Amino acid sequence: MEPQQLVIRGARMHNLKNIDVELPRNSLVVFTGLSGSGKSTLAFDTLYAEGQRRYVESLSTYARQFLGQMDKPDVDALEGLSPAVSIEQKTTSKNPRSTVGTVTEIYDHLRLLFARCGRPSCPECGQPISSQSIEDMVKTLMARPEGTKMLLLAPLVSARKGRHEQLLARIRKEGFVRVRVDGEVYHTDEVLELEKNRVHSIEVVVDRLVVREGVYRRLTESVTTAVRLTEGYLLVSFPDLQEEQLMSELAACHHCGISLPPLSTQMFSFNNPKGACVECGGLGVKQYFDSHLLIPEPGLSLNEGAIAPWGRRVATSYSGQMLAGVASHYGFSMGTPFHKLPGKIQQIILYGSGKERILFQYRKGRRKMSSEKSFEGVIPQLSRRFHETQSPMVREELSRFWLWGEPCCAPN
Repeated sequence: MEPQQLVIRGARMHNLKNIDVELPRNSLVVFTGLSGSGKSTLAFDTLYAEGQRRYVESLSTYARQFLGQMDKPDVDALEGLSPAVSIEQKTTSKNPRSTVGTVTEIYDHLRLLFARCGRPSCPECGQPISSQSIEDMVKTLMARPEGTKMLLLAPLVSARKGRHEQLLARIRKEGFVRVRVDGEVYHTDEVLELEKNRVHSIEVVVDRLVVREGVYRRLTESVTTAVRLTEGYLLVSFPDLQEEQLMSELAACHHCGISLPPLSTQMFSFNNPKGACVECGGLGVKQYFDSHLLIPEPGLSLNEGAIAPWGRRVATSYSGQMLAGVASHYGFSMGTPFHKLPGKIQQIILYGSGKERILFQYRKGRRKMSSEKSFEGVIPQLSRRFHETQSPMVREELSRFWLWGEPCCAPN
């Protein structure tokens, strides 16, 4: 039975005078007292030192030579003690990406623990994410009712634009007879001219089988071929049942067909793009461009520089020419004070025209050019610039118009 108390008897380290203490386990215990009263001695030089010493002694002789051996503390008895971890006191910084976990370096150990021991689940259905060996795939397919027809496919292209001429030529060269393109099966000798600007899905038809006795060896060979072609994936179509099943040697949800990369420590770090929240970038608080900071003087017109980041030379700039196109399209004057513009127009200027296309005419050098497209909007344009730029000066300039919003999901 796990002990409920941590018992210290006769602690005499440094300025401790033969004290006896009983501490509750599995609880947060705080030592308080005057400077020099023995708080650190009790916590570090007695409890931690003995816990670390016992842990090192439990290791092999070979492992002990790489770890520093701590001296046994001057104490009569210590009962109920587990291996201990000591966190040194450090100076904190005002970096928004620093937390208690990162400063104490506990976060590094937790990330490693999660990456090695974590069990991922499907974000769609919540089922466990798992990998399958070729033998597992074959057994799963053989478990289908006898007489089930199936098409073994090797997915090479999934919803990608292009003609994919080289890929189709390679499939023919490797000797495959059939290919499924956008759900339709074709002979590889047929000349397929795919539209360049449409998304396409291409799967090699590796084999067509019926589940019955004696098909195990052929099924194994076909599954192996499909997995080799796709580096780990197999798509099985059941024509009579109008259903498909995705299998993977990698981490994948075989119910939803979602595959995930292997767990890594980067996925559990809010300071890494792989693990950072897409909403706040790992800062723990959402940031956004504030319209009041962007337009500090709404009494000014667009021509007079009402939009602060674009300055007073807006009339001759590319952004100003875009605004002129918006003004012409919606029928308002750029000389009107911003606060007198209709609310709908203000929203379009700030957040864009959505799907509505606008004819823009602008100068590029000495050339006059025109294009028809939607208006991006001031806030989306500045947000894009902020995230795409590599210049610290541009970031610093644009950050003047940021506001910190509500807390997000990052662990700050």
